[in-house]
Amino acid sequence: MTAEEWYKKGNDYRRKSDWQHAIDCYMEAIDLDPESPAVEAKKMLEEILNFYNKDAYNP
Repeated sequence: MTAEEWYKKGNDYRRKSDWQHAIDCYMEAIDLDPESPAVEAKKMLEEILNFYNKDAYNP
């Protein structure tokens, strides 16, 4: 598969909320093409998954 195909496959998984498979596909795309848009997509997805909202918790 090409980097573009891995990127598109990752987007399909992301739309299904299958975060782990999406990241895996983005990583494959990045391995094949370090300039792939998968770099930004992976970064965005990691930021979403790492988001912590302290106001959402009641101490």
